[in-house]
Amino acid sequence: MSKMFSNSRRLDSLPGSIAPSLDRIIDEKRRLGFDLISFANGDPDLPTPKFIINALADAITDPMTHGYPLAEGEQEFKDAVAEWYKKRFRISVDAKNEVLPIVGSRDGLTNIVRAFVNAGEKVLVPDPACSTYMNATILSDAIPQKVPLLEMDNYLPDLDDIQDGKLLFLNYPNNPTTATIDKKALKTIADQCRSKNIILCYDNTHSEITYDDYVSPSILEVDRNAIEFHSFSKTFSMSGARVGFAAGNSELIAGLKKIKQSLDSGVPKFIQRACIAALKSYSVSSRPEAVTNMLKTYETRRNVLYEGLRNLGFSLEKPKATLYLWVKVNESSYEFARKLIEVGVIASPGSMFGMYGDGYMRFALTQPVERIKIALERMVSIS
Repeated sequence: MSKMFSNSRRLDSLPGSIAPSLDRIIDEKRRLGFDLISFANGDPDLPTPKFIINALADAITDPMTHGYPLAEGEQEFKDAVAEWYKKRFRISVDAKNEVLPIVGSRDGLTNIVRAFVNAGEKVLVPDPACSTYMNATILSDAIPQKVPLLEMDNYLPDLDDIQDGKLLFLNYPNNPTTATIDKKALKTIADQCRSKNIILCYDNTHSEITYDDYVSPSILEVDRNAIEFHSFSKTFSMSGARVGFAAGNSELIAGLKKIKQSLDSGVPKFIQRACIAALKSYSVSSRPEAVTNMLKTYETRRNVLYEGLRNLGFSLEKPKATLYLWVKVNESSYEFARKLIEVGVIASPGSMFGMYGDGYMRFALTQPVERIKIALERMVSIS
């Protein structure tokens, strides 16, 4: 059938996904009544802590929260972010000039490219990675240059041979590989970016989802010229609220703010108030009880799924962070995903995250232990 409207070149440039074809198979299975256990979605299944819900309920009944928010964010929210940085990372940020609320981390990651990258300039995009980095680059008419994240390099980027690039996306704890980074390695990358005049954009959305005494650093601990993005989605199970914040270099924050002022009206005031309650629950650098309780659940799920997959003969590392397991399958990710669906299990093929993700699968820790055990039993026939 002929189309009435022609696409823009940038729309046609967006990479295709293998997910739709898998989705059709999944939809047909569900239509026929199959019970499918899905590990594909990284959306936390645990409820938002009650004290945050109460703060939201109180805020939304206040008529003062019903109007347009300030584009740069409410000062009380930004003060709470600055206070959180001091408690969590023991660093000071200027609440007025170095903090900006965003409509989820994806909002910030997309608009930072619009703010600082011209058409035809290069953006360094890790592979494998979430699609946001690639899509943000293409939608800004910039040129994506893939930076491989390889198992043999502990999924850390090798920037030695990269001579140019306007901006680098960096993400640890890493989605999808679950890789972590220490301050020394982070500083090495930051120093390379500074020497090559590359803007460093650090996606730190999994900073609080860590296990086994691993503590995730902030890029601002080693480089105050970078910009960092956080989300309330994972830490506080607030994915439906669509809220996060950017912090870092004042010029980068100012540019991001100017773009956002032209495109949206910011984060609703009542959402910001709920976030203030969430951030203030950190009394010291360690995580509050509400967060640690959720992490205990995720850690139990991680242990059960990890041990089960290892017993089935799969190769994987026990992750120190994130809501995921990254599993080597030694065959096409797409084909293995199809095999999983046939036995009633859904996981994300690594090739969804880039060419260097092929041969791996990502499993999210968003199913209760009982369902994890059933899924492992189903996988016996394909292991």
